[in-house]
Amino acid sequence: MKWKLLIKSADGAVIACALALSIFAGAFLATPTWAQDQPPAQDQPQAPPPPAAPGQPPTAPLSPEQLQELVAPIALYPDALVAQILAASAYPTQIVEAERFLQGNPNLKGKDLGDAVDQQDWDPSVKALTQFPSVLANLDKNLSWTSELGDANLNQQADVMQAIQYMRKKAKDAGNLKTTPQQKVEDHGSDIDIEPADPDVVYVPEYDPGLVYGYPVVLWPGFYPWWGVGGPYISFGIGFGIGPFFGFGWGWGGWGLDWHHGYVRYGGGRYGFHSHAFYDRNAYFHGNYRGSGPYGRGDRGARGFAGNEGRGFSGGRGSSGTRSGAFGGVSRGGDARGFSSRGQSSFGGGGFHGGGGGGFHGGGGGGRR
Repeated sequence: MKWKLLIKSADGAVIACALALSIFAGAFLATPTWAQDQPPAQDQPQAPPPPAAPGQPPTAPLSPEQLQELVAPIALYPDALVAQILAASAYPTQIVEAERFLQGNPNLKGKDLGDAVDQQDWDPSVKALTQFPSVLANLDKNLSWTSELGDANLNQQADVMQAIQYMRKKAKDAGNLKTTPQQKVEDHGSDIDIEPADPDVVYVPEYDPGLVYGYPVVLWPGFYPWWGVGGPYISFGIGFGIGPFFGFGWGWGGWGLDWHHGYVRYGGGRYGFHSHAFYDRNAYFHGNYRGSGPYGRGDRGARGFAGNEGRGFSGGRGSSGTRSGAFGGVSRGGDARGFSSRGQSSFGGGGFHGGGGGGFHGGGGGGRR
């Protein structure tokens, strides 16, 4: 009875204490008014990554289809000429300079031309293209495309080789690539080689890339067509005599393509790029990147003169494409701020100054086949 009375008498106090504790706890734990006005806490989104440092090269390679489109205008040229073009495309400022040199010295022919070219400080590949003035002029007309080719060949050389072989197979399957009096087309395993029929005379084929491969190939954005043929055929015009240039280290015999290993051959080994005009992404991402530098090797302030036509390096005629190269505005790595770590070329453009006959030979054959 005593405990019951105590409990009963204490009921009011217990209830009062409980009520007081409840009010105190509510006042202590309740969310303040200022906090109630705030939105509920949520997971904050991750901050976007910082932008790439200025000068950092893009990493996205060209797709196989893009590479096929890129190489289509020169894929059916003789192997050694393709090798010279691929190597020289890494030096667009030197291509412009060499083209201006030929324009300013129209009377230089044969060995005299070779002697004069040999004194220039251009890359051996650029010197080699002076043997083929029409080819050099076409590269000069299409600097945006040329620089894109140089960038791709520097960073995706094996892929570029595969794209060339793919296009040759397409042209052959379409019945438009075959042996003629001007060239020999031979299968070596899964690869197709193209060589001059006469070892002293090189005929540069002329064809429309949009038709010769058996399916429509779109021209590279901003490309300035240099062919004057119609229909899905290969024709040949003037043959270039290369005999006078055999004695120079950069002559015809020093160039080739190693299809198996996927690279340009020069002087019996792998050609070594030393252009500053493009990023060597492999070197960059493997820690061998040396930062930024001027255009090309000793390019005398980028050799960025306007030339005879006063058009400078805006990408050449028809350079309105969206994938512009070193001189077309937005670049895929060809903005001349990179460095190649692949070393010097095997030859410096010297060698014996051998003579020989040569000159130009009239073209034969061609037309529809």
